[in-house]
Amino acid sequence: MTKREREITDIQEILRILDEGKVIHLALCDGDQPYVLPMNYGYTYEEGKLTFYIHGASKGYKYEIMKKNPKIAFSIECDTELFEGNVACQYGMIYASVMGKGNAVMCEEAEEKMAGLSILMKTQTGKDFEFTEKLVSIVNVVRIDITEFTAKKRPKPAAMQ
Repeated sequence: MTKREREITDIQEILRILDEGKVIHLALCDGDQPYVLPMNYGYTYEEGKLTFYIHGASKGYKYEIMKKNPKIAFSIECDTELFEGNVACQYGMIYASVMGKGNAVMCEEAEEKMAGLSILMKTQTGKDFEFTEKLVSIVNVVRIDITEFTAKKRPKPAAMQ
């Protein structure tokens, strides 16, 4: 991280960003061609381990890529706001973000798919949902085991407050 003064190390602040972000930008790699897509997500943070869950249709390009190369990168942001300056170089963006790397794993068992979708819905809505085997049989659920992540924040400059 270039600007260490922006680094967030407080896990509670990182979890707040994950709670408020709502959209994960996943970076996949199809051979030598990068592919980035925004998706809704759910997450857990247990015993120092961060895990994401995403879901979608039963078939699709992203799943083909993940099966060939399960390595992913991601970013999530929240608290975005443009601030102005007197000249173009003084403009900037306030933000908080989490980014990192991990490995995508297709969930095959109905129980893991149901759990993953419940986690996703809890993250997105704050509500508890239950899923049946029939419901999860028509979707793909992917677990993303995060191997490393960092977070940073750019607050509004003191002169702008």
